[in-house]
Amino acid sequence: MSFAETLGQPLTLPCGVTLPNRFGKSAMSETLGTIDNHATEELVRLYGRWADGGTGLVITGNIMIDQRHLGEPHNVVVEDERDMQILKRWAEAGTRQGNQLWVQLNHPGKQIPKMLATGDTLSPSAIPFRKELSPHFKAPRALTEEEILDIIARFARSAAIIKKAGFTGVQIHGAHGYLVSQFLSGHHNQRQDRWGGSLENRMRFPLEIYRAIRAEVGKDYPISIKLNSADFQRGGFTEEESMTVAETLAKEGLDLLEISGGTYEAPTMSGKDVRDSTLQREAYFLEYAEKIRARVSIPLMVTGGFRTSEGMGAALESGATDIVGLARPLAVEPDLPKRILAGESVHSVVTPRRTGIKAIDDMAMMEVIWFARQLHRMGKGKEPIRNESVLMAMIRSMVMVAIRSSRTKRMRLRAN
Repeated sequence: MSFAETLGQPLTLPCGVTLPNRFGKSAMSETLGTIDNHATEELVRLYGRWADGGTGLVITGNIMIDQRHLGEPHNVVVEDERDMQILKRWAEAGTRQGNQLWVQLNHPGKQIPKMLATGDTLSPSAIPFRKELSPHFKAPRALTEEEILDIIARFARSAAIIKKAGFTGVQIHGAHGYLVSQFLSGHHNQRQDRWGGSLENRMRFPLEIYRAIRAEVGKDYPISIKLNSADFQRGGFTEEESMTVAETLAKEGLDLLEISGGTYEAPTMSGKDVRDSTLQREAYFLEYAEKIRARVSIPLMVTGGFRTSEGMGAALESGATDIVGLARPLAVEPDLPKRILAGESVHSVVTPRRTGIKAIDDMAMMEVIWFARQLHRMGKGKEPIRNESVLMAMIRSMVMVAIRSSRTKRMRLRAN
C-alpha cells in the first residue's frame, strides 16, 4: 500500500463517527480572538483554509472556559451562547469539506503570564513555577473544592455550547503544563484531599471533566484528550502514570488519545532535547505510543516531528499510531495533506527557526511566536511567509503581545 493509500484510509472512532483520512491538525494557539475574547472572522478564514487543505481531523487551539483565566491575550472564551452566530460560521467553514472540526477546551491554571493576570492565579497547590519561569508568572493559590467543581462544570457547559454551534467534537487539553496537567503532576499537585496525593486522586480531575462532558454531549459525540507522555521534570507526571490515566479514560469510553509531552519548564513538545534516534523516526513520541498501544485499543494520534510523507506513512503502517498529528507544517503549508493524498512525495519546508542568538534560540516560545504569525496571515486571507526573519518576527510579536496584554489587563481591571 502506498503512503497516499495508507494515509487516505478512513477511521471509525468508538462513538461511531468516521474520520475521512488519517491526518490530524493538532492544536496551535491562534490568539485570533478579540480583546474581550470573542471569536472572529479571521478564525473562520483560517479554519476554512485547513478544511480545504485536506486534513481529516482539525483541532482548534486553546478555547478557554472562563474569561477570568486566560493563557494569552486574545484567547477565545466560550462560557455562554452570546457568540453563537460567529461560532456557527467558524464550524461551517471548518467542516466544509466533510472533515471533522473539534474544539480544544482548556483552563490555564497558574500558567497565566504575569502581565495578563489581574487576580489570583489558581492551581491544585500553591506551588510557584521554578526559578527560570517564576519572574513571568504569579505565585498561585490552591483551588478550593467549590472552585474545582465549578471548573468541571464549566468544561461541560462549554462543550455543550460547542456542540450546539456545529463543531463535531471536543478535546480536553491535559498536556503542556495547563490546569489538567497540573493536577496530574506530583510536583504541581501536592494536595492532601481527594484531588491529590495518589495517582487515583490526581487523575480524578480529568476523569470527572470527561464524565461531565459526556453527560452533556451524549455517547455519539467524539471526546478526546491531549495527554503528556511525561512531564520530563523531576517529581512530575511519569510515563507509567500517563499510561494508567490513558487506560482509565479508555475504559470510560474516550474516543481518541492525542500524545504529546513536556511543559514550559521542559518543552519537549517543541522538539528541544530530542534524541537523534527519535528525530530519524520523525515523531517525538512514537516509542511511548508503541508502549501504550499494548494497553489500550482506542485510536491514537501522535503529534510532533512528522516532516515527510514517507515518515507519516511508515508510522501508520507500524501500528504505533492511527492518526498523524501535524501542527507547524500546517502553519506554512495548509494544503500539505491534500498534496500527499494526491500521491505527491512531500518533505515539509518546516525547519528549526533560529536567530543565531543563543539566549533567544533557547527560548521555547520563540518558534511558537514565528509560527503564530503565519496563522495570523492566513486569518487575514494572506499566504504564510516561509522565509520571514525570525528575529524581526519575534520583535514584532513581542511588541504586539505587550500591547495586547496591557489593553486586556486594563479592560479587565475596569470591569472589576
